[in-house]
Amino acid sequence: MKKLIITMLSALLLFGSFVGCTPKKDSITLVYVNWAEGVAMTNLAAVILEENFDVEVKMQLADVGPVFASLSTGDADVFMDTWLPITHKSYIEQFESKIEQLGTVYNNAKIGIVVPKYVYEQGITTIEGLKDYEDQFDGKIIGIDPGAGIMKAATIAMTEEGYGLNSSFELQTSSEAGMIATLSDAIDNNEPVAVTGWAPHWKFARWDLEFLADSKNVFGGEERIDIYSRKGFKEERPEIANFFSKIKLNNQTLGDLMGKIANSSSKDPKPIVKEWVEENFELINSWL
Repeated sequence: MKKLIITMLSALLLFGSFVGCTPKKDSITLVYVNWAEGVAMTNLAAVILEENFDVEVKMQLADVGPVFASLSTGDADVFMDTWLPITHKSYIEQFESKIEQLGTVYNNAKIGIVVPKYVYEQGITTIEGLKDYEDQFDGKIIGIDPGAGIMKAATIAMTEEGYGLNSSFELQTSSEAGMIATLSDAIDNNEPVAVTGWAPHWKFARWDLEFLADSKNVFGGEERIDIYSRKGFKEERPEIANFFSKIKLNNQTLGDLMGKIANSSSKDPKPIVKEWVEENFELINSWL
């Protein structure tokens, strides 16, 4: 009887050793800010990685400052929403020795002050021109989270160095969702509104919007969206780094994906993204 018990215990220990030695699935951490294009691109990459690479994808949401800090410390692997050469320049300069560029995912990006077309057609076509219409806008320009690069540029635009709006306007901090809600309400009521805006974004497909002219180039000209990773990622994960280097999106493809996510009642973008991947398999295959 003792021999039987010893044999059974040995078998259990042997089985346990095999279970303990089973390799854990590799993981990759994608960090993102709650901006429409970042949500779309990050979920897209996550779906493709999970379906085509033997990795578990973790997604971390953070403000833009902590995003770059997490890359620099190695707590996150990849961030897909770096706007250059202006918007996120300060973060790149701060962390450049600890992060590395994987590729450019989108060209022809733009940031600035955005108004509905019916406001633009009333003659308010420049940022400086807002000063003559303070009352119509209740003295407010609606922004997003304070750490965003567009908010840093908007803050400069408010000063005498920019367009001297500080004496008559307040730049309100909010979130992307808060800014969109204010914009939507104003458009529904055909009221003047000015917001910090950027393209690519699904709001340009939903509403007729215009950028106000930025004669002093405070918001910079055409920008690109780069993918950055922690230092050493290319050497450690060359196949995945190569995949990120191949991802290319344009107004049509990214706009379509963002629009479908925005129009969905689902709180989880993944099912929408999976459908989009199936519909665009030729594009996806070109990245693999």
